[in-house]
Amino acid sequence: MVDVEKNEQLLLQKEPFVAPLSGNLVTLDKVNDSVFSQKMMGEGFAVEPNDGLVVSPVNGKIITIFPTKHAIGITSDLGKEIIVHMGLDTVELNGEGFDVLVKEGDIVEVGDNLAKMDLDFIKKNAKDTIVPIVITNMQGKSIHIKPIGAVQR
Repeated sequence: MVDVEKNEQLLLQKEPFVAPLSGNLVTLDKVNDSVFSQKMMGEGFAVEPNDGLVVSPVNGKIITIFPTKHAIGITSDLGKEIIVHMGLDTVELNGEGFDVLVKEGDIVEVGDNLAKMDLDFIKKNAKDTIVPIVITNMQGKSIHIKPIGAVQR
């Protein structure tokens, strides 16, 4: 039986959570896609990358790697379900422009390499290189993001 109260308490605990890319950190409402900007998938932030290396924002386990390599799902040690979505409309690239460095089931720590994005290829062939990072199981809860602006992975 799942202890809902215990799971709720875990989700509310603070845990290390870092920018998974170097670039410009923005709020989700700045993402040019309503699924993210209207927080339909969940709460989070986005990074406009200045290089293509993506690292783990949390300690946790890789639970999903989309077949098109454009998104990676992680469950943090405290139960947060996180999607790192690399670019906008990148599902249409069918994996081209992405080099995923982990596999489902891998245990990762903050800063471990997850993937490399070919930013030049993505700029030419997709809508945007911005990377939304969304916590999908924080319904009804907000998170405080700081700092907004330039960040290092």
